[in-house]
Amino acid sequence: MARNTLGTYRNKRDFSKTAEPSGARKKQPAGGDSFVVQKHAARRLHYDFRLELDGVLLSWAVTRGPSYNPHDKRLAVRVEDHPLDYGGFEGTIPEGEYGGGSVIVWDRGRWQPHGDPHEGLSEGKLKFELFGQRLRGAWTLVRMAPDKPGQKRENWLLIKERDSLANDAPGESLLAEFTTSVVSGHTIDDIADGTKARPKERADPKTHRDPKAYRDPRTKGGAKTNGDPPGFVKPQFALLHDAPPEGAGWFHEIKFDGYRIVAVKDGGAVTFFSRTGLDWTAKFASLAPAIAALPCETAVIDGEVAVTDAKGRTDFSALQAALAAGRDGFTYYVFDLTHLDGEDPTALPLRERKARLKILMRVGRSSPKRRRWGWKASCRRTPPRPTVRGPLRPGAR
Repeated sequence: MARNTLGTYRNKRDFSKTAEPSGARKKQPAGGDSFVVQKHAARRLHYDFRLELDGVLLSWAVTRGPSYNPHDKRLAVRVEDHPLDYGGFEGTIPEGEYGGGSVIVWDRGRWQPHGDPHEGLSEGKLKFELFGQRLRGAWTLVRMAPDKPGQKRENWLLIKERDSLANDAPGESLLAEFTTSVVSGHTIDDIADGTKARPKERADPKTHRDPKAYRDPRTKGGAKTNGDPPGFVKPQFALLHDAPPEGAGWFHEIKFDGYRIVAVKDGGAVTFFSRTGLDWTAKFASLAPAIAALPCETAVIDGEVAVTDAKGRTDFSALQAALAAGRDGFTYYVFDLTHLDGEDPTALPLRERKARLKILMRVGRSSPKRRRWGWKASCRRTPPRPTVRGPLRPGAR
């Protein structure tokens, strides 16, 4: 049941002056798992960290922004709960109003608590996993002891847990690397200036199609499409569980630390989409010739782009560094096939789709272009995980 905790939020705002959502809709749906981080240039620049729980967004103002470095214990001041529709708010709050300044959606995605989140909040130690576009992995919010008796303000610390995604880079490097909205592609300055130009990193409405437009789940075999060019198909995401499933109908795969990327081949044109449908072709242009060389006319492939270290292990921080420096040397680990030459195979079992993908990649490896573009296949686990590797420049990672 949604909690009625928005009174403080509404009392602080004059909705005849600010475009912020009032949260006045009759029913706030509960049970969601969204999270959002909004960059907020108010009197002091900070990042508003929000977790959906019980039909509202629990909110903290993180003064120096999040960091992947576990040594960076970021002060997070607990503020009033916000309505769910605030998670999509971008704009400028008028000067003189509460929180006056510009706001962008810096990151968003799903979160999953470790244990009962209500107990974690009550005990002052909330552990959780983030599945965002920029923030991922295990994190903890820890409540600090009050500075003096009767202190009403709750000070917490936002801390990155030590996992495969943690690194020792200064937290400021993460904020310097990502300065735009994940929704509009605008910067804080763009919002403040009232910029209306179409952002660069935005899904092309001509190719960001609804998968239902060409999917027929009733078909036992691969369904024929409606003849339109293939477009973005939203990938399926893994869910955390306490124990692996039982039975013979399951198989396991390697987990790569990279960016989930959907590759769309339409003739000789190749487009790379992020997990949310943003056009990231420019970021991974070095991989496009390898996809274009596949022996098919159209295809939609789901996979993960990563950078490997000397021991062949994927390194997410190295991937971010390569993107920031404009280097290539990426590896595209592909693991699902959701469109092939006018056929929609998504009604088939995953194992059969992987078999088709393996055949497609095997034929591609036999192409004369194989040596030119550095094709590579990985069969270390069952079912096989083929990979595509783009051309390497001298000195590239």
